Amino acid sequence: MNKFKFLIPILLFTACFLFINQFSCSKDKNSPLSLFGNTDESPLKSELRGSKAHEIQDAFQKIFELYKDSTVFITTEQLVRVQTHPFFDDPQIREFFGNRGSTLQKRTGLGTGFILSKDGYICTNSHVVADMDKVFVTINEKTYDAIVVGADKKTDIALLKVNADDLKPVYFGDSDKVNVGDWAIAIGNPFGLDKTFTVGVISAVGRSDVDMLGSSHIQTDASINPGNSGGPLINIYGEVVGINRMIYSKSGGFMGIGFAIPINTAHSILALLKEHKQVRRGYLGVSILNLTERNAAEMGLAEAKGAFVGEVIAGSPADTGGMKVGDVILDLGGAQIKTYKDLLSIIERSQVGQSMKVTVWRKRQKLNLFVTLKERP
Repeated sequence: MNKFKFLIPILLFTACFLFINQFSCSKDKNSPLSLFGNTDESPLKSELRGSKAHEIQDAFQKIFELYKDSTVFITTEQLVRVQTHPFFDDPQIREFFGNRGSTLQKRTGLGTGFILSKDGYICTNSHVVADMDKVFVTINEKTYDAIVVGADKKTDIALLKVNADDLKPVYFGDSDKVNVGDWAIAIGNPFGLDKTFTVGVISAVGRSDVDMLGSSHIQTDASINPGNSGGPLINIYGEVVGINRMIYSKSGGFMGIGFAIPINTAHSILALLKEHKQVRRGYLGVSILNLTERNAAEMGLAEAKGAFVGEVIAGSPADTGGMKVGDVILDLGGAQIKTYKDLLSIIERSQVGQSMKVTVWRKRQKLNLFVTLKERP
């Protein structure tokens, strides 16, 4: 009997192995895993491994890994005075009683931003931090007090600063090269859900009818919701091409139409905010009317391109430079003016005090004028 003792451990090990293998095998009829579904491997798994679709999936995962530490979570706090009883809604009663009929309440907000530099500069939307008492930025689960360096309400861009170093700034792309149909990726904190990754395409470029100011926007169907504001819109190469700003919605939630500020627009704004804390805009002093094909033909223009001057403000740079009602602005500062939008865009990017050559069409010929931009009143 003793000579077979060495076989006992081997037999026990073999029995345990067979039992465990029988219990864990997904194809075993008695296994819990075999109660539902097809226990065979999906035929697409091996077929699609290494395919174009698989490569795109890998690209998405790489982009998330690249940007998960460069996209930040922004929270804000604001103290507001709230009336405690309808009796105090009357302004005269409030004036008599002062603040005795009100109380202070703390309101909080959410947003997204992305890192611009290793030493803590961060970009977000102006409306995320506007009029807030406190702004906090969370990076890799560490929360910092943030300073609002400057904000520009017109373009809805704000520059923040946190006391940190060795951060991971984003990579910038060229928003002028964005095309309809390009992949579009948004990373943000919708409804406070940190680092949410959504994918879509570029639906349109150059959308200038989004706000009252006629600013150019990129349209995307990548899912954007409250809390995404200020986050990056990224192309398939891992480059930021826009700043997610707002959505079109009848319900308050995403409906497939989101808008982003082109990153090329943001470059100059962010530089001005860092240097001057604000944006001082150039002012020409004209009112522009639509130039139709018929108007162009009557004035001897080969094409209906340019900005038709309908009014010249007295004392404005345009007035001082000799511009007249009826002129068609063809070129400003060396840039061709095709529509009034081109004119607005150039003036927006120009510095106060900058002198510029203006080419206008007057009395069936070109005329060169010179204007010096003032600050917008």
